[in-house]
Amino acid sequence: MSHQPELQEYLNKFFPQFEPALKTFLAEHASLVHIPAGQVVLRPGQYIKSTMMIAQGRVKLYREGEDGGEFFMYYLEPGDACALTMICATRQETSEIMAKTIDDTILLSLPIDLMDTMMTTYKTWYYFVLETYRSRYEELLVVIEHIAFKDMDQRLFFYLQNQYQKLNVRELKITHSEIAADLNSSREVISRLLKKMEQRGDIVLHRNYIEWKK
Repeated sequence: MSHQPELQEYLNKFFPQFEPALKTFLAEHASLVHIPAGQVVLRPGQYIKSTMMIAQGRVKLYREGEDGGEFFMYYLEPGDACALTMICATRQETSEIMAKTIDDTILLSLPIDLMDTMMTTYKTWYYFVLETYRSRYEELLVVIEHIAFKDMDQRLFFYLQNQYQKLNVRELKITHSEIAADLNSSREVISRLLKKMEQRGDIVLHRNYIEWKK
């Protein structure tokens, strides 16, 4: 395959826990899909035909409400896989969530009809699937906890802190409107709370990015 060396490189870099035989299997059967930023890659009602693994970029998962609002769930980074595509794939159900690329993204796409074989043949894939379910479940518990028990200023602080830690940066390129959508708030509320954070010395607001000072 023309993409096999590139695919093997992504596997070695972002999925080092996979056993050699599994990497060889994936290099032979998976494909690389290049998707530009801002594209919807999964929508409610869509049947899942492949499992989505992230090799480059960032994917946002969320639910859309009847009023058009968004309920942010979590982001997928390089080295992650979409647990929901695994669940829907194995049970042949349709998606109930939206997934959209935040950056230019490269996905490792794996046909779902190979899932059963991989689960029984490759122990590292079995453990990877379990770990993916566990980590996504814990992320959703944190989101629910913050919605139920935290004030918006606490939710905003945690949200930004999590973004900086995951991306390993001190300058986050994101708009106030994007933060508001993720936290199911308004741009005006988020802008006001960001200004308070700046006054406390937590952040510095720039024209096109937010600088973390903690």
